[in-house]
Amino acid sequence: MRLLAHTPVFTALASIFAFSTSALAAPIATLDRDGAFVSVEAYGPNVVHVTIAVDKDEVLKGPGYGVLAKNADNSAFRHNGGKDGDVFTSAAMTVRVNAAPPPHVPSQGEKYFAPALAPVGLQVLNAKGEQVVSLNGWEMSPHTVNTEKTFQVGATFSVSPGEHYYGMGQNQESLGALDLRGRVLDCQHWYDAPAGESVCVPFMVSSKGYGIVWDNPSATRFVAGVNGRTAFQSNVGERVSFFVITGSTPEEIYSGYARVTGKTPIPPKSAFGLIQSKARYDSQQEVLRVANTYRQKKYPLDVMVVDWFYWTRMGQMDIDPSQFPDPKAMNKQLHEMGMDSIISIWPRYETSGRYFNELDAKGYLLKDKDGKTVDGLPFRSDRTGGLIDPTNPAARKWFWEKARDNILSQGFDYPWLDETEPDLVPDGFFYSIGSGDRYHNLFPLLHVEGVADNMRAWKPNKRVLILSRAAYLGSQRTGALFWSSDIQPTWEALARQVPTGLNMTASGIAYWGNDIGGWQKLSPAFASTKAPLIDPSDAREVVGNYHDYPELLVRWFQYGTFLPTLRLHGDRKDADIWSFGKQAEAVMARFDTLRYQLIPYIYSQAKYTHDTGAPFMRPLWMDFASDPNVANIGTQYMFGPAFLVAPVTEQGQTQKDVYLPSGTDWYNFWTNEKLSGGRWVKVAAPIDQIPLFVRAGSIVPIGAEVQSTASKQAIAEFKVYPGKSGEFRLYDDDGVSYDYEKGKSSVTQLKWDDAAGKLTGGGNARVTVIGK
Repeated sequence: MRLLAHTPVFTALASIFAFSTSALAAPIATLDRDGAFVSVEAYGPNVVHVTIAVDKDEVLKGPGYGVLAKNADNSAFRHNGGKDGDVFTSAAMTVRVNAAPPPHVPSQGEKYFAPALAPVGLQVLNAKGEQVVSLNGWEMSPHTVNTEKTFQVGATFSVSPGEHYYGMGQNQESLGALDLRGRVLDCQHWYDAPAGESVCVPFMVSSKGYGIVWDNPSATRFVAGVNGRTAFQSNVGERVSFFVITGSTPEEIYSGYARVTGKTPIPPKSAFGLIQSKARYDSQQEVLRVANTYRQKKYPLDVMVVDWFYWTRMGQMDIDPSQFPDPKAMNKQLHEMGMDSIISIWPRYETSGRYFNELDAKGYLLKDKDGKTVDGLPFRSDRTGGLIDPTNPAARKWFWEKARDNILSQGFDYPWLDETEPDLVPDGFFYSIGSGDRYHNLFPLLHVEGVADNMRAWKPNKRVLILSRAAYLGSQRTGALFWSSDIQPTWEALARQVPTGLNMTASGIAYWGNDIGGWQKLSPAFASTKAPLIDPSDAREVVGNYHDYPELLVRWFQYGTFLPTLRLHGDRKDADIWSFGKQAEAVMARFDTLRYQLIPYIYSQAKYTHDTGAPFMRPLWMDFASDPNVANIGTQYMFGPAFLVAPVTEQGQTQKDVYLPSGTDWYNFWTNEKLSGGRWVKVAAPIDQIPLFVRAGSIVPIGAEVQSTASKQAIAEFKVYPGKSGEFRLYDDDGVSYDYEKGKSSVTQLKWDDAAGKLTGGGNARVTVIGK
């Protein structure tokens, strides 16, 4: 029943406008509910995909972009139908689809107010037979969007007392609260969002032990438990499509999400070391000077980054020889120092560039309704050029080949794909597969995955790593590291990062970080409310009169030490460890060393995420679900199973209130003081410390000092925090290739017997039992 406008774009490409899943497994059942069709299929024992539409063909199309339709698996379910409805049951969940209500004579009120759609209701029960959520209604409201007659589509779900909601991508509005309940979110990629860029990953996880994946890439509103309803409402669509995943643990839910959208690969080990970036290094000599200074000072570093405008013109896809006369030689020197390199590659093409006419003629750029290439946006004076259309396979291939041949072939290890929201908002315009409104949130998945797939084909046994500024369902499978975009260099922006990142990782995007220190230019004068804790007097050339910026950077770097990726960046004169004064340098160097000592611990968590889909930077509710006090805490988090991290986000702060979850004892990492859980404690936070606790029963491997992950790192020590027996699975592999997928790795199972006071599996490494 879709009606398409007969624009040149649609007429020429109607044959590829449908979803890209041509060979689909049959659903368990397609039900007729007297005017509504309901399709039910499974993706393993704890995942059900439900599709509802008026047109039967719509429910049979299979899932949309981002979903791996090949992973559909109905084998765990049995179906029983009867006069009371249909029941779909596995060992992990039950879904009941209500029967159509019996016909009746409508009342006067119903004649006026009754919806035109046939009612559809369903209930989802967990493995214990407890109802966790129900579908209470659905909608398809006709309207016209970007010349296309379509529908606003949505669904409404039940809300339970005490239920909490998490995920839904990146939203930077909160200064500390984590729970989304009571909020209304616009789930759409938006670079200019007032609090910082928003990124839509429409996956919501509930404290009731289930998650919902909303399968629609258009701009979507998420209503989280407001006035007794939770709802998804998308701007464009002809059906309602969603997945329900159940699980008694986060790992069960995220493993289900991985079956639906893809596994998270293990990044190359260098991704976990320090990444040094700046906007921008303006010459080959400057890149090498910074890299050599790290080595001279013996500060560990793994990656140097070349940011934008190394080219001669936007979209020229070249390297300016006046800035970088011999990039191959530069990269050779970096590699000899044990460093990798990353280079920024943009998807936009100036009209005066050498490729614009070719791309325009081939139809490889975003178009307006008349089939004309869109050149920039009128409300952004700094934005110009046509945007590559990654929905067109030929355009993806073209982009990759130019990126490979012109740029990456010069010895660069990995690309940075910037502007992946994209900045050039597609609303009102057209991709090859349809309107930018219909596919508003799709760009980052297709653009990044196109490069990732080609990178692996190009170098089949070198792991893909890509920096990407936005994500969508399935983006975690691309090998990308995501970051929170061009945030402000302020204390407020730092505070917003903590809850932002925790809901992003709760959305299945485990590898999230931010620009350490903020990206935007420093304010020429910034009045601190308290005396700075770091002396800025020897950093005036960089910080000017922003007196407390060195203190802010130090606190940010401490936080970054306990992020999945640690990357210094910023639009300032210098952005490295030693450019913000001697006091700042000493503290950041100490935390840089600590980061590398924790590489064996962090890398083991990367394997855990690959195996389970669950993030290792985790909000407290994931590990302490029985403690009601943690439900809304977005100011602290777990970093792997051992560490509780509470970043300092206020200027001049030297102590912080930290909540220690119940059910375990905790050790202050710096003092080794043992404290009981289930309470708030006031923790000393001098400028050279971040509040950091270790859970009792933890085994923490400490790596020997190395200058980069290119060196083989021995285990210098195992730290054991007694009070409970515990285990740790220490993982390692070559850190570069895909041989880990073939099982070529080493796994050491460590066990701490608290009663016996004995660690097994540690070999000859030194063992330190804290408090002994």
